[in-house]
Amino acid sequence: MILEDLVNNHKKSRDASFPAANLTHHCPTEPFVSGMASTSSYEPEKSQTRQSVEPSAYEPKSSLQNAAFVGLQSAGVGTLVSAVQNALDHHSRGAAGILTRTGGTIGFFTAMGATFAFTEAAVANQRQTDDSLNGAAGGCAAGLLAGLRARSIPMAFASCAVIGTLVASFDSAGRSLTGGPKDTASTDIRAERRSRFFKKPPPLDAVTE
Repeated sequence: MILEDLVNNHKKSRDASFPAANLTHHCPTEPFVSGMASTSSYEPEKSQTRQSVEPSAYEPKSSLQNAAFVGLQSAGVGTLVSAVQNALDHHSRGAAGILTRTGGTIGFFTAMGATFAFTEAAVANQRQTDDSLNGAAGGCAAGLLAGLRARSIPMAFASCAVIGTLVASFDSAGRSLTGGPKDTASTDIRAERRSRFFKKPPPLDAVTE
């Protein structure tokens, strides 16, 4: 009996010195599990963000169709310019002078628009990429045509450089003069293009060091 009393007293003293509440105090399982849950819920959001920034696959363009469409649009612009020229000049041909006197302006605008669209689509299909270099090639081709009309090789190269640079800058800026989100699905892609083209200057702290 004495031995049993000693064993029972030892058990009671051990339970009193190590309560169950203290054990739960040293095993913080809930914060660990909640941290894992928050991390797992955050990973899909990161993957979705990366997928939204990635550009879509390239779709081939029809060079002839683009050239015909842009050529017709340019013909309309050329007709307007020809009408203004015909109205400002003094002649006796009347409204027919739009075609007989200044009709070459219509053909020139049509040729420039068709050349630009055809070259841009052909270069894009060859490179399998839709970026600002395609527009630069199309603008350069249209500029060369303008120089050939003026019968001046220096003007042809200058027009190639100027028009190509303008078109490439316009394409790199997202093909928007106002900067409005016309296509909400490609907003991230256009922002990424702007960040690649317009490089940010280094911070002032790095320059001073």
